[in-house]
Amino acid sequence: MSLSYASYLHLDELLNLQQPRSTPPEHDEMIFIVTHQAYELWFKLQLHELDKIKDDFRANRPYGAIATFKRARTIMKVMVEQIDILETMTPMSFSSFRERLETASGFQSSQFREFEFVLGYKRADMLRYQQADAPSYQRLLHRLNEPSVIDCFYLFLEQHGVAIPAELKSRDCTLPTAPSEAVEEGILRLYKTQPALEILFELMTDFDEGFQEWRYRHIKLVERTIGNKKGTGGSLGVDFLKKSLFQPIFPDLWAIRHKL
Repeated sequence: MSLSYASYLHLDELLNLQQPRSTPPEHDEMIFIVTHQAYELWFKLQLHELDKIKDDFRANRPYGAIATFKRARTIMKVMVEQIDILETMTPMSFSSFRERLETASGFQSSQFREFEFVLGYKRADMLRYQQADAPSYQRLLHRLNEPSVIDCFYLFLEQHGVAIPAELKSRDCTLPTAPSEAVEEGILRLYKTQPALEILFELMTDFDEGFQEWRYRHIKLVERTIGNKKGTGGSLGVDFLKKSLFQPIFPDLWAIRHKL
């Protein structure tokens, strides 16, 4: 049998993955399933793109990083806009099938935790919410212990004459990113002397802003849907989510805004 559009994309399998649990069927359970499955695909693609960005930084390919950050930023915009779809679901329609979720929760998304870890927002305690015997747990553990985009960014900056402090170069990769005045001064110099890198830094800032926007929109979605209730599966709800608000991915890029 020759390759077709459907067989190449495995559409029979893909379109059979939506299995609502409510009986009788609740109309809005389908939109809930499809949008969350779509998010997992976007997370997969973002991880794919961020791994390339890490390679671009290591190999000092600024134009490769520029092109890929442009794509990652565009994907992020779609992820933000996708919340508009979920917000067409009212709190009452969500409540109509919420109990069918039982112990399942978006809080358990291992790919989203990978996404955070790759971007440098590492919290080892998040591993306890994952199933230790699952392959996804091992992938997340690997992400926790490998250099993040930020660590590779330091290598890139060093290749452009920025003196990276020794404590940053030898830092524990399992810890979250922290700002550095020395890095900020180096970035500021590059901003003013290398136009191509200015473009890269602005794209990185755009991506960072988009990620913060996604966090905010996601929190407001949860808040308008369940208020201050605990999330399904014992997840920590809105108050926990708010702790990650306004946590920049690239703090050094934001810290120099007043000096540009």
